[in-house]
This record gives sequence, structure tokens and C-alpha cells, in this order.
Amino acid sequence: MYERLPKLSRFPLILPADNLVRIELQEGVPIFKATRAVQKRIDFLLAKQRQEGLTTAEREELDGYEELDDYLSFANRVMRNLILEEQRL
Repeated sequence: MYERLPKLSRFPLILPADNLVRIELQEGVPIFKATRAVQKRIDFLLAKQRQEGLTTAEREELDGYEELDDYLSFANRVMRNLILEEQRL
């Protein structure tokens, strides 16, 4: 049984969509990851959240990154499972 595709309702607006995701090969499997620029922004927002709190816009931005992470994690699991299944055949 397959998992349901997570709903991705928005991309974070701080960065252009073409700078959000990179693809790396891990053991021959393509893995989708946030770019280093996105990861730096997430780290900044998390630190600010702990220290002084976020504005509404920053909270929405961080929520968008969380949605993107859920979506990429799902895509990576599906890709990995498809490749593993194909290797067993």
C-alpha cells in the first residue's frame, strides 16, 4: 500500500523556486534535498524562533519549508522503494 502524497500548498517566498532543491546520488539513488541556501535560512529562522520569536511572515515561511521537507521526504521514500523493488526483480 502506498502512502498518500503530502499536500504542498506553497513554496517559501524568500527564495526563487529554482533555488530550493538539489539532487544528490546516494548509493545510486537520487535524493532530493534542500539547497544549502535554504538550509541556512531554516537554521536562521529556527535560531530566531528560539531567541526572540518570529514575525507572522517568518512563521509562514518556516511552515512552507516544513511542507517542502515533508514532500521531499515522501518523494525520496518513493524513489528509494521503487529502486529497491526493481533491484529485487
